Amino acid sequence: MFTGIVEETGIIKLINTDSGNITIECKKVLKDTITGDSIMINGVCTTVTEMTEKSFSVRISPETLNITNFSNLKQGDIVNLERALTLNSRLGGHIVSGHTDCTGKLLSIEKLNEFYDLTFEIPTSSKKYIVYKGSITIDGISLTIADIKNNIVKVALIPHTFENTNLKTLKTGNSVNIETDILAKYVEKMLSAKDNNDSRISMKFLEENGFA
Repeated sequence: MFTGIVEETGIIKLINTDSGNITIECKKVLKDTITGDSIMINGVCTTVTEMTEKSFSVRISPETLNITNFSNLKQGDIVNLERALTLNSRLGGHIVSGHTDCTGKLLSIEKLNEFYDLTFEIPTSSKKYIVYKGSITIDGISLTIADIKNNIVKVALIPHTFENTNLKTLKTGNSVNIETDILAKYVEKMLSAKDNNDSRISMKFLEENGFA
């Protein structure tokens, strides 16, 4: 599990989509990390297969390449990095699994004084998990949804988030990895009449207890 709070950005030094090998140069996330640990790269949970003093390597499966924007990455690209959550970590963002649901497309970046509004188009199939003022993970960054219109999502960024993640490198039309709020998926599962005929949880229950 992760929080969506990016610890640092790294630089891709080697990427081979045929073999799935990726090597990333970084500093902070290497501390206390050993082979076999999990590091989230642009919102994707990966397993460290090799390490040096300045980099770590992972292998990406064909399925991950198909679902994420990893097939578009190239040497020199900047990526967001976060080590897996520990029991004594602060949950500064929200609960993030590192399992990308889909990719979205950047439509616009608007600077408002020192702040930024970014607008993304997401697949229609994922919009049911999106709520106003709810959480969304974009390239591994925990963000709050500022506006929704159909499958168009706007997020508002403070200067620190924009300057310390890969968002500052994005251009209109670029693809990003999207993970919707995992809690929404569990609620959907529990409300499914097919799977939960005897469940005591209903929409009325959620409304009465302040969850909807």
